[in-house]
Amino acid sequence: MLHLFLMVMVMSTGLLFCRTNHPLAMGLTLLFQTTLISLISGLMAPTFWFSYILFLVFLGGMLVLFIYVTSLASNEMFSVSAKAFLLSASLILGSFIITLITDPLLSLGTISHAIMSQSLETNVLPTLMFKFYNSYSSILTILLVTYLFLTLLAVVSITNIFQGPLRPSN
Repeated sequence: MLHLFLMVMVMSTGLLFCRTNHPLAMGLTLLFQTTLISLISGLMAPTFWFSYILFLVFLGGMLVLFIYVTSLASNEMFSVSAKAFLLSASLILGSFIITLITDPLLSLGTISHAIMSQSLETNVLPTLMFKFYNSYSSILTILLVTYLFLTLLAVVSITNIFQGPLRPSN
């Protein structure tokens, strides 16, 4: 039920994104959709690590976009129309009603089967994490971390904060 509700919410948020015209409203809609997609990927995977990293990467990108938008369109007024609010509220309410009506997990056999399969998968999880960080791949992991750190240092030394679109204004 939760998967179906989240997927319908992602689709309705995508439709709402097409209807917005203000950059801050687009950013807020994109942030909400990123949260929903992270929840869906976390519920489908055995752990939430991938969805957590996905959310942090999208959030970092959204922070950069927010800084650019506030520096370029700082004087533009943000107003919410009643039509857009009613549209989004009806989409959310409609998706919730549809998921309540068409819920395939209402039978008790399906719920007990899902609980049993989840309990069997929890024993496999520590073995998978151990294989991911074993001694054979540790050299590659250390090399990747070192490369990313050196790239960060190079980008910081190349950039000049007094020139470019985010320079301080007088």
